[in-house]
Amino acid sequence: MANALRRIMIAEVPTLAIDLVEYTDNSSVLNDEYIAHRLGLIPVRFTPEGSMRGGDCHQAFLPHRECVCYDRCPRCSVEFELDVNFDKVNPTRPDQERDLPLTVTSRDLISNNILVAPAHFLSEEEQDESHDEGISIVKLGPGQHLKLKAIARMGISKEHAKWCPVAVATYRFWPIITINEEACNMLTLEQKQELVEACPDRILDLDEVTGNLVQVENAYEMSTFTEDLGMAQAAMKKRPEDDDFVHVVQSTDRFVFSVESTGAMDAEDIFLSSLRVLKDRLNYLAAEVEKLKD
Repeated sequence: MANALRRIMIAEVPTLAIDLVEYTDNSSVLNDEYIAHRLGLIPVRFTPEGSMRGGDCHQAFLPHRECVCYDRCPRCSVEFELDVNFDKVNPTRPDQERDLPLTVTSRDLISNNILVAPAHFLSEEEQDESHDEGISIVKLGPGQHLKLKAIARMGISKEHAKWCPVAVATYRFWPIITINEEACNMLTLEQKQELVEACPDRILDLDEVTGNLVQVENAYEMSTFTEDLGMAQAAMKKRPEDDDFVHVVQSTDRFVFSVESTGAMDAEDIFLSSLRVLKDRLNYLAAEVEKLKD
C-alpha cells in the first residue's frame, strides 16, 4: 500500500504543465525548441478559489483528449502570454543594470486564468535568497524580442515528466522501540552510555535522575540504522540467547512519508490526491470484477 501511494504520487497525480508553445517572434540566442522545453518544466500551480494552497486540479480541468472542444477551451487548457522586448524594457531599468542582459523569467508569463500561475518559488525563503524574480527562461540583449503564447494542459507524469508534482517521494517504516527495563537494570552506567553512543542515529539517552535508558523525543524521525546497536548489545550479553536490552523493529502498518513538491501542489495535497487516485482505481477494479461475475 505504501509503495503504491509513492508510485502514484510520482506518476499518476494530475497537474498542469505547458504542453504547446506558439511563437510570434523569437530573436533570442536560444531556438524555439529549447525555450519550449524550458517552459514545459516550469511548475504550474492551480490555487482553488478561496484558498492559498496549491491544490488538485482534476475537478477544475478535463484531460485534453477527453474534452469535446475542437482545439482548446478554458475547460481543458490555460493560456499564458509572454511578450518581452529588450529595447522597450531597458529604459525602465536602473542605470547600473542597463548594460546587462535582460533575464526573462516565469514572472513574465501572463495567465488568462486567475486561479492558475507559474510556481515561481517553493517558499518565501527561496524567494528572498533569489537574485531573479522567478524561474529564468532566457536572457535577451539589445534588439532581441521574445513573444509567444504557451498552452498549459492537465496530465500525469506517466505520459511526461513535466507533469510530475514531486521532486522527491520516499517512505520508511515507523520504528517500534522497546526498552527492556529488567535487562537494563543489570547494566552499569558505563554500559548504558556505550549503548547510547553505539547507535549513530542517537535514538537513546540516559535519564539524568534515574540513570535509566530512555528513547529521545523524536526517535521515530531519526531511527534508520540500528545494526551497530545490535552488535553492541550482543557483546554485552552473558549468553547469546538472552533478550535484547533495546529492541527496534519496523511497524508493518505505519509509515513515514517524505514528500518534496516541485511547487505545482502542496505536499499534503499531493498525498491526499494520491489517495483519491488509488480509491478511484480500486473502485474501477471492483466494478470490473462485478461485471465478470455477471
